[in-house]
Amino acid sequence: MRNFLMIIVTVAVVLSACEKDISVDPQQGEASLVVEGRFESNQYPQVVLTRSLSYFTKVDPAALVNSFVHNAQVIVSDSSRSMTLKEAIVQIPGIGAVFAYIPDTTRPSAVFKGKTGSRYTLKITADNKSYESVTTIPLHAFHLDSIWSQRVKIKDDTLKARLWARITDAATPGNYARYFTRRNREPFLAGANSTFDDQVVNGTTFEIPLDAGIDKIKRVDPETYGYFNGGDTVTVKFCNVDKATFSFWRALDFAYNSNGNPFASPTKIIGNVPGALGYWGGYAVAYKRIIIRK
Repeated sequence: MRNFLMIIVTVAVVLSACEKDISVDPQQGEASLVVEGRFESNQYPQVVLTRSLSYFTKVDPAALVNSFVHNAQVIVSDSSRSMTLKEAIVQIPGIGAVFAYIPDTTRPSAVFKGKTGSRYTLKITADNKSYESVTTIPLHAFHLDSIWSQRVKIKDDTLKARLWARITDAATPGNYARYFTRRNREPFLAGANSTFDDQVVNGTTFEIPLDAGIDKIKRVDPETYGYFNGGDTVTVKFCNVDKATFSFWRALDFAYNSNGNPFASPTKIIGNVPGALGYWGGYAVAYKRIIIRK
């Protein structure tokens, strides 16, 4: 979308250069709080808070470090308990060290892990403003029954393989999922299209391909995208999510896949933290592993 806007500005300048000078004065809006909060089943919650960067900000390590929000009050609660998260430096696989708000596990009686079928409220106070969001760690309405690989020949490479999954959906409609894959000891990564729902497959058992996850910061080879290599140990992290989490990531996947396409429809990223950008999402997680045969 940024590239598309710059094309429009350039064309406008060229077409009107013979008539008059054009001065573009972009307005700098106030930075917004950006929330990336997740609560997985059988895990502790983690919340990363940053401030949005202006459109023309040069994105470099210094700008990213300065965007973190410190000294916020972050509280997660269920129907009967609350825990205050503390700021700490944590290692996120594939990203590195970041500032995040996590439970103080040195006080076991004051913390709790996520459970399927439960609702969790996130309350944030930062820069004299308050924010609140609710998510659910849903039940395993989508069940990952099995996974297997199928050999695919790409040019002269006969070691490529496509991963497939058989999934059973509960009869109740309105189920949503997101998945990640890990190759060997690499971090879990989502594919270019990492979400799906049960609008078409409600109450059925179906089979779908699972693309290999990608690092979306790096350039992707379209000829080999989605495939694994012979000998890879692949772990699938399959997550049931609620509708808000699904909608957020589906929109981001669409924006990523449309990047650089001037004919793509504008994408509106819909978060679930009123007054802020981002999301607070619950994940009901299940894992399966396979070794791709050579």
